[in-house]
This record gives sequence, C-alpha cells and structure tokens, in this order.
Amino acid sequence: MPPIPLLIPLLLLNACFVLLQWPGAAVLPWLAVETLLLAGLFNLLPASRFSLLLAWLLGAGYALMSLLALADLAIHQALGRSLNLILDGGLAGKGLELVAANLGGAAALVAVLVLLLWFVGVTWLVRTLLMRLQRPRVAPPLAWGLLGVGLLSVLLVPVRQSPVVISGAGLLAEQWSLALETRQASRAFEQRLSAPMGTDGAKPLGALASSNVMLGFVESYGMAALNDPRYRERIGPRLDSMAQALEQAGLAVVSGRLRSPVQGGESWLAHATLLSGLWVDSQLDYDILLASGYPTLIDDFRHTGHDTVAVMPAITRAWPEGERLRYNRIYDADSMGYEGPPLNWVTMPDQYTWSFFERRVRQPGATPVFAELALISSHAPWVPILPVLDDWRTIGAGRVFEPWQGAGEAPSSLWQDPERVRQHYARALDYSLAVATDYATRYLQDNDLLILLGDHQPAPLVTGDGASRDVPVHVISRRPELLQPFLDEDADTVLPGFRRGTWPQAGQAGAGMDALRSFLHVHYSGSVRVSALSPPESAR
Repeated sequence: MPPIPLLIPLLLLNACFVLLQWPGAAVLPWLAVETLLLAGLFNLLPASRFSLLLAWLLGAGYALMSLLALADLAIHQALGRSLNLILDGGLAGKGLELVAANLGGAAALVAVLVLLLWFVGVTWLVRTLLMRLQRPRVAPPLAWGLLGVGLLSVLLVPVRQSPVVISGAGLLAEQWSLALETRQASRAFEQRLSAPMGTDGAKPLGALASSNVMLGFVESYGMAALNDPRYRERIGPRLDSMAQALEQAGLAVVSGRLRSPVQGGESWLAHATLLSGLWVDSQLDYDILLASGYPTLIDDFRHTGHDTVAVMPAITRAWPEGERLRYNRIYDADSMGYEGPPLNWVTMPDQYTWSFFERRVRQPGATPVFAELALISSHAPWVPILPVLDDWRTIGAGRVFEPWQGAGEAPSSLWQDPERVRQHYARALDYSLAVATDYATRYLQDNDLLILLGDHQPAPLVTGDGASRDVPVHVISRRPELLQPFLDEDADTVLPGFRRGTWPQAGQAGAGMDALRSFLHVHYSGSVRVSALSPPESAR
C-alpha cells in the first residue's frame, strides 16, 4: 500500500480528473484512470528539470481540459447541446460581446481575468500534485504496475460510460469523435447543394407577385411560451387578444409550428434554414451555404419582381453574409436612423423597427417588398421592458424612448435570480407580440402577407432540459385565400399542425423550418385559388 504522504496528492489528482466529467455526468465516478498512469510515471521519474517541465505541460493541458469542461457546461445551458470545437470556436468572442453589451465592458474584462487566473491556478495545482508524487518513492514493481494499468486503462476504458471508472481524457476523445461526425455531416450537406434545387435556380412565386411579404422573426419565441404554465399565464391571454384584435381589423390568421435547427442562440442558422429550404444547423454548413451561391427565398422573390430587403437592428458591424444572400437592400443598426437610447443588448425596440420599416421601406416603394425583419426586444437580458406607444406618429427617430434609458433592474442584478429572469422573458415576449399585432392591425394592406414566427426556443435556463425545438408561426393577411394552403389537408404538400386562429394545433409536432420554402413553391408558384377559410376551431 502506498504511504500516506503519497495518498494525499494521489486522491487530489484523482478528484481533479473526476471533476472533468461533472458537466455531463448524472453521477460522478470515483476513479480516473489517468491518476494511475501519472502516479506510476512520476514516481519512476527522477526529480529533474525534465520532470518539472513535464509537470508544467501536463498541468497546462489539464487546465485547458477544465476550461473545455466549463465551456461544455455553458453551451448546454445556453444552446441546449454539447460543445463542438470545430463549430464553436467563434462563440467565445460572441459570448464576451454579449456580456459587455448587457453587463458592461468592465464585466467582460473581469470575465477574461477570471479565466486567465483559473488557467494559471489550475496549471500550478496539477503541477504541484504531480511533483509531490515523486516523494516518497514506492517499490519499483508497484510503480511500474500503476503505470502499466493506467496506460492500458486510458486506452480501453469507454468514454464517459462507466459509473465507477472513467477516462478524464474522454473530453478530448469526444471532441475528436465530434470532429469526424461534423466533417461527415458537412460532406453530406455539400452534396445536397448540388441537388436539382441548386442547379434549377430560383423559383418565382407568382401567386404573391402583387403582395408585400414580411417575414418577421421574433427572438426566442418558442413553443415553451405556449405550453409551459410559467409563460402560458401571460402569453396565452396575449394570443387571445391578438386573435380578437386581428379579427376586428378585418385580418385573417392561421397558426402552426415549425422546428428550428437551434435553441438559445445562433439565430442566423434558423434564418438560413427557412430561407434556403435546407437544414442548416452548424456554422460550418452556414459558411458552405453562403459560399455556394445556392438560391433562397430571397432569390425566389427577387425573380417574382419584389424588392428584397433585410431589416436587421442587431447587426452592429460589417455583415458580408447579407451581401452573399443577395438582398437588394440591407438596413442594420447604423443605417436605421435610430437616435433613441440603447436598451442593454437590444439596440432599439421592436416598435421602432416596425415603424422604420413602414415609413422607410414599405410605404415609399411602388414595387412589392419581400422583407426579413429581426425583432429583438425579446432577446436576453429581457430588461427593460417598454410599453407599446399608442401614437406611432410620435416615434420618429426614436427619441421618444428616452424615458426608458436605464429603466428597470440592471441585468447584473436580475440574472442572479433565475426565476425573475423567466418572468422578464415572458414580459419581453408579450411586448414583442403586442407590438407586432398593433403593427398588423394598423398597417397591413389588402395584398400584404405577414409571416410572424420564432427563431428558436430560449435557452434551457428558461425552457428546462429536453424541450422541443418547435416555434410558433402566425400567418396573417386580409385575403383569406392567401392563407388557405396552410389549412389544406393534402398529406404530400401540407405543413402539419396549422389551423385558424392564433393557437397552433395542440399535440402536433411541427415540420422543420426547411420545409417552408418548398411548401411555398408548391402552393404559391402559380395563382392562388379563391376559397373560404376552414370553419373556426376551438381556441386551444
């Protein structure tokens, strides 16, 4: 049996490797096989500069693995999936930008310093434990036995499979496996880009040739808002009042659900999936899509004769992706003329976005418009929450929103209480839906078609683990015949789960967002047949 002074660093080193499994393990195992390997190796090595350098290198390697484990935990909480180094390399910078926007530049600097201190501290700790394994010496046969058993176990123990014995290096093995899967998936995606849709080019949508078509993505609007009792209490009445307001304004509405490729963030992947008709669930696939020149709904509507416009208030820097998507015009945060206050991460409230679109894009144009709008008031941190202004004529350049500058609780305080975060999420989403409803009832004209949908579910902090990735979709127009295809029951061309009103059909899973483009091709490439809407269904 090893002497007591050797057991202490041995147990501490084992605890370090076991804790690497914490983000993904329901029950922590009690033995990491690397401990045996390193105990035998360092007990056999003589104390020297080489052994000290090796200890520093192994300590730094362990510190990097610990940061990977923390990143994996953060990705699970934010996006509801595992870390993938091939795809997520750029998320660290975006995460720091989000912290800076919501909590301030000082908080982002503190976060960086904490990570640096973590790396240095953990490196030093593991280095110290490894050097302590050199004293006292154990019998050479025992040291060689530990080294041999540890080496074989590292090679043979399954990754995160055993509740008793694990390989701490399983994190690296998982990333290697994910890298291979990612490359294989990307090759399959590239093959899809060479399918007939890509070579046939854009497909005009003649039935919408005279219609302004607005595609409004509501940030973090997922089915959890309708199904989870914590949010349904607020969003349910909003949908009911939305239905009543639309009916009183002479507007028809049908609602359903679609499945987003993402959760909690990376909204651009959801946008690309819906626009292209391809399932785009990774940054690598997104880059491949943009480089390919593959046609999207933007091209379909441009060939139909529409002026294609992107209204993107969250874009605060150069956006070459928009040019690759071939919009005729792109309005970002700097070109939307907003002179009101920023609202933490949210550059401008949704009511200004809708007002700008109406004043500067839709009204002045003689050509029908296809517009994609990003509605970001329901983006985290969900504070402050504004009221809907009754007089849209006062909005102007946005100075009317000055009274809400710095209003509400600071995000750094709010986010200390997950329950209050969830309450603010529901309130912010309620605001976004209320503004969109008010815009529709005031400004939608006879030939307009508004498709209002969520981009993705909010983070697992809000939905809980295991939530579906479905998002609600509301299709609104003054012409009932434009909505009828969503209610047809032809199994080959239908989007399941749509019905009249503002509530999607209960218990009916949605098709993927990639299905919408082909659905529009089938039903709107010719002329729309005039028919009445289906009989009313129960509200929920």
